[in-house]
Amino acid sequence: MSRHGRCSRTTAEEYDIRTRAEVQANRAWTAPVGPLGRLSTAAAVRAAALEARTAELKALVRDVTPGSSFAAALCRHDVAVIAEVKRRSPSKGWINPGLSATDQAQAYERGGAAAISVLTEPAHFGGSVADLVSVTDAVRVPVLKKDFHVDPIQLIEAKALGASAALLIARALAPDTLLEMLDVARRLSLEVIVEIRDEAELARAIEGGAAIIGINNRNLETLVIDPATSDRLLLLVPPGVIAIAESGVAAREDVERVARHGADAVLVGSVLSAAPDAAAAVERLTGVPRVGRDG
Repeated sequence: MSRHGRCSRTTAEEYDIRTRAEVQANRAWTAPVGPLGRLSTAAAVRAAALEARTAELKALVRDVTPGSSFAAALCRHDVAVIAEVKRRSPSKGWINPGLSATDQAQAYERGGAAAISVLTEPAHFGGSVADLVSVTDAVRVPVLKKDFHVDPIQLIEAKALGASAALLIARALAPDTLLEMLDVARRLSLEVIVEIRDEAELARAIEGGAAIIGINNRNLETLVIDPATSDRLLLLVPPGVIAIAESGVAAREDVERVARHGADAVLVGSVLSAAPDAAAAVERLTGVPRVGRDG
């Protein structure tokens, strides 16, 4: 049995991700363009502003109460739902401008969410670190700080604010930077989701020791969604590594589809944040059996 127990999975088809990734990996990494490029650049500016608070944040890290394990919360018999607090997005504009992060997260928890994702990016998603703090104080399930993390100081902030996990987007990080961020997260005892969208990025994540992989059906440089992305890449995630399908999951049928390809969890944002009854909306997505679990 793998280190994640019931998240160990055998797939219906064997793939050699290294062979597939070699051609792409030989190409030099280039900085992202489009919306992801702009968001990453803005994140670097916010990270630079945090540097002055390094000593303060490190002191908070020493005193913070560890959050619940994100990985453990996703290891269950059914496909876990990570429900996202999301006021707006670059692709949809305003989704729910008056959303209360605390009320929304508590509704998600009542509906059976295994974990909560809180968008903290301010300009394009309408989030804040205050949302993160209020949610971690209000729920018992683990909380993900979802942002464009491009500098280790942002991971220190995530840990200081009580997040159980933080998002790392492989496309936004040069290979050496991704490895550095993974190392910093390990030293902080902060779990991370490494988000990928192709075989080369998956290979980088696995080689860096990622324990949780998020497969984003949305290309953040173009904002186009292709559900075939997760259908293809879920099968390549090694047993023992948790696999999350992201973007384009709106109905129970979508959860059932990614479950057939080996998803351990789904991350759902817009449809839940827009729902008039958030608890009921989450509940409709829960209970879909995982495929190929141990035992």
